[in-house]
Amino acid sequence: MMLILILLPVAFLLPPGAGAGEIIGGWEAKPHSRPYMAYLEIEHGVSRSLCGGFLVSENFVLTAAHCNGDKIIVILGVHDITKQEQSRQVIPVRCQYPHQDYDKKSHNNDIMLLEGDSGGPLVCQQTAQGIVSWGSKLGTPPAVYTRVSTFIPWIRKTMRMLQP
Repeated sequence: MMLILILLPVAFLLPPGAGAGEIIGGWEAKPHSRPYMAYLEIEHGVSRSLCGGFLVSENFVLTAAHCNGDKIIVILGVHDITKQEQSRQVIPVRCQYPHQDYDKKSHNNDIMLLEGDSGGPLVCQQTAQGIVSWGSKLGTPPAVYTRVSTFIPWIRKTMRMLQP
């Protein structure tokens, strides 16, 4: 429990405007200065999509519920996803835990924990306030975000239930 309380605020120190694999209205971070950032490759049958997320503990990534799929691979420890960096970790997701009240049509409760064997955030004043839910495909405002602080009790409860 204490680990979550320590890691959760640390995980929220993210650069503004960062999306999965691209920078919109922001700047490139110093290489490997954000080790908690996660890149998600999602398979839905024959189609594929990408999402962002961030570590909230050693085994859990927080992302948007619309980032679910048949198979998800989490990639950690990279600065440039197109390069094979030595620090790269590729971790298959064992289980996905979308919020039980997630609504695909309205995108309400668009939040999910991913458990591995080892939605890009909205950042204001160096604190993650939201997870990208939906918006323009060009990344231009306005966009809709899931407010992270609303879900801290759900995050803690879900992780507590899953810990051995």
